[in-house]
Amino acid sequence: MAKDKPSSVFDVEKIRELIELMQEHELNEVDLKESDQRIRLRRGADQQIAYAAPPAMPTATPAAAPAASDTPAADDPNVVYIESPTIGTFYSKSKPESPDYVKVGDMVTPDTIVCIVEAMKMFNEIPAGISGKIIEVLVNNEDPVDNNKPLFKVLKS
Repeated sequence: MAKDKPSSVFDVEKIRELIELMQEHELNEVDLKESDQRIRLRRGADQQIAYAAPPAMPTATPAAAPAASDTPAADDPNVVYIESPTIGTFYSKSKPESPDYVKVGDMVTPDTIVCIVEAMKMFNEIPAGISGKIIEVLVNNEDPVDNNKPLFKVLKS
């Protein structure tokens, strides 16, 4: 029986084979591209994954600017950054009509969800990981982010 469609990198069986190869060879990431098709698979225990509906046409929200007089110096040892654990798209809220997870002046704890980073249709809720006060939001809603890119500036408490 002849195949009607050419093979695709998005074929479920090929994806399963890639996952098995990743496990067998202890790979954390595979990134493949063939003509106009691309697939990137990542694995690791450092990510918290939440399955949620994709935000419906979110609008860009500019990062809130902190009050200049209240901002500690960048070299202050109590100033730390919450960084993106993965490459993806930054979302400051779960839905376009929802409020931002956090804004400048908000207090956070290690378990406080501060944003979502979407990668390959996987919506990863990002916890603060520290206790403190948000003093600056460093990215805009829907901005692309890289691994370890600073997202928030926090004054540790």
